[in-house]
Amino acid sequence: MPFFLVFTLIRRAYVRVYLTLFIIFILLAIAFVFGSQNSQLITLNYLIARTEMTVAAAVSIFTGIGFVLGLLVTLCWRLIRRSKKAFTKNKSQET
Repeated sequence: MPFFLVFTLIRRAYVRVYLTLFIIFILLAIAFVFGSQNSQLITLNYLIARTEMTVAAAVSIFTGIGFVLGLLVTLCWRLIRRSKKAFTKNKSQET
């Protein structure tokens, strides 16, 4: 495979990553702007506690938690998929 084609494939992968990150950051910025415009106090009731915070803080916290949970699920899914591929590859080589 010529060097130019390898370089082009690598560049496309990086552009895809940068574009995805850009879209994620834009959505996070929209969520934070929306939250900052809402300064009313809300009461959050947990199982063992209760707290009052602004809508901005609640939106920021829950958006961040959702983002982190989404990343964790994606990483776990990729690890499981790779381990299944490796297991299948090893199993086929043994036979």
